[in-house]
Amino acid sequence: MIIQVCVGSSCHLKGSPEIVELLQKAVEEYHLEDEVTLAGSFCIGKCNRIGVTVQIDDDIHIGITKENFKEFFSENVLNKIERK
Repeated sequence: MIIQVCVGSSCHLKGSPEIVELLQKAVEEYHLEDEVTLAGSFCIGKCNRIGVTVQIDDDIHIGITKENFKEFFSENVLNKIERK
């Protein structure tokens, strides 16, 4: 699984450094280092007024914030890895 976090100027201002940090911690906490590749990406092209844009494989998710991160990670990372 490849997770790309937009680090373009708009997402940077909306918290992409914090989302990257939360992703790094969650990957370590769940011991997913061998299953998940984290990467930064300049503009993914789906800017949103709130939150950061994150692409997981071919799926683009918008509006990711510190407040909704746990739900996002559970639904879009943990659930997909468990289904393998």
